[in-house]
Amino acid sequence: MHTVIIGVIGADVHAVGNKIIEHVLKDYGFNVVNIGVLSSQEDFINAAIETDAEAMLVSSLYGHGEMDCKYMRENCEEAGLDNILLYVGGNIVVGKQNFKDVEQRFKKMGFDRVYPPGSDIEKACEDLLKDLSK
Repeated sequence: MHTVIIGVIGADVHAVGNKIIEHVLKDYGFNVVNIGVLSSQEDFINAAIETDAEAMLVSSLYGHGEMDCKYMRENCEEAGLDNILLYVGGNIVVGKQNFKDVEQRFKKMGFDRVYPPGSDIEKACEDLLKDLSK
């Protein structure tokens, strides 16, 4: 069973969406460690180390995900999590921006997959299963 860390990064408190993500991931057979809302990068990284997680799904709805996720890949690598999958989704930037541009910025930051607001969590689950089987 694959272990996945989920949580809401930064000063964001969208607990309902976080719980929905948790339930869908569990339905797909993942071992889900939900660190909850108002989570820092350090919270994600510590949970991943403690549970030997293979992926982190970072969500944000309040628009400051880009700031909150800056240097996430570097911080993971510094902690020894060189191969962890990093997914991010939600309303991750301030204002209306072209999603392709947003996606490219997050991929340059080291995220493996980037999902726009309103994405179907089942798509992320399928992507996760595919990426973990590589």
